[in-house]
Amino acid sequence: MRWRPMHTPAELLVLRGARAVDPARALDAVVDVVVERGRITRIGPNAGAEPARAERAQVIDAAGQWVLPAFVDLHAHLREPGQEYKEDIASGLSAAAAGGYAHVCAMPNTQPVNDTRAVTEMMVHRAAEHGGPTLHPIGAITKRQEGKELTEMAELRAAGAVAVSDDGVCVMSSAVMRRALEYAKNFDIPVIQHAEDHELTQGADIHEGAISARLGLRGWPRVAEDVIVARDILLAEYVGARYHVAHVSTRGAARLVREAKGRHIDVTCEVTPHHLLLTDAALLGYDTACKVNPPLREPEDVAALVEALADGTIDAIATDHAPHSPLEKDCELSQARPGMMGLELCFGLLLGLVGSSGLKLERLIDALSTRPARIVGLDAPSLREGALAELTLVDPAARWKPESVHLRSKSRNTPFMSRELMGKVLLTLARGVVVHDAIGGA
Repeated sequence: MRWRPMHTPAELLVLRGARAVDPARALDAVVDVVVERGRITRIGPNAGAEPARAERAQVIDAAGQWVLPAFVDLHAHLREPGQEYKEDIASGLSAAAAGGYAHVCAMPNTQPVNDTRAVTEMMVHRAAEHGGPTLHPIGAITKRQEGKELTEMAELRAAGAVAVSDDGVCVMSSAVMRRALEYAKNFDIPVIQHAEDHELTQGADIHEGAISARLGLRGWPRVAEDVIVARDILLAEYVGARYHVAHVSTRGAARLVREAKGRHIDVTCEVTPHHLLLTDAALLGYDTACKVNPPLREPEDVAALVEALADGTIDAIATDHAPHSPLEKDCELSQARPGMMGLELCFGLLLGLVGSSGLKLERLIDALSTRPARIVGLDAPSLREGALAELTLVDPAARWKPESVHLRSKSRNTPFMSRELMGKVLLTLARGVVVHDAIGGA
């Protein structure tokens, strides 16, 4: 059966014989899942037998496939307003749906910066017009991301912002960061920090180490991330506020977060797929697709990050989806914009880590869905009777290459285009609505 994305709740959908995995419910079983009028009404062996006989039922034979809670991305750049030639809200949400996401948190470094209620409301409105996954704007910490004057967080929160961040720019002032934590605490939202001491990274393009020396490039030291994380943890502890570290990339930062959690400080963090899979050696050919911020690190950092993800120190996996046009990537490394696209590739890139690295499937799903939802105060997608149907159906045996399928994102800036990925998203429901369907096709 061929599905088309729609804007009304699924009337009667039966997923038959799928392996349902929901770590939040300790669920891992082969079952039928029945969705009626956008809600999960039955889960269990043969639960779809009676509904499947109804004339209006749409039945999918899901034997050998997995049904999972839909994913939640804490960190994406959808470029609207201001840079729609790279991505816009419609194309970004379409890409998210194809990646299995029901919720996307959009960073504020748009043009103009999302530092006012008007911009936040515009983003929410444009997303509602498109349909698809739910967009949750993240407002800026400081006006124009200048690190000086705090935004009106009350207004941002009222307009729909779920967190604040100056992502791409570190809040360098300890005094401003303290005030931001105190202010955000009033609204029970996390302050998300891009941890980078800019005085230590000025003029740097890649990680400081043997590879930067070999290439003759100025390096970006680990300590530039670590010192900010250490400072902010102390501030968060002092204030009693919620603090979240964006795109952790160093073994030191992972260690600091682990120690903070051991002291019961309200600290969370995320990691990107590329920081789990690539090292700075990927830049040996001056490949601008591998230029990211923070930079790719060394093998010991990757190993530490995978371990921290597996043991729960790293709470969430975030794509840091950062689309760019060829003009911004097909140039000298020093002139190239940092970042890579990733909403459609994330699950396929990371499924291969399960088992071989100590990472369990349940922890991967938790990091993609339940834990990120909790960090920003969303109702986590769940495979339970009565829940709003926000789920994704994946084929774990599928092998595919991004270059061989139709990608929904406007951009192609990733070093993974020719890599064979493991596991393909076939169907995504968000808010009870089918927002992506690739059953029987690419």
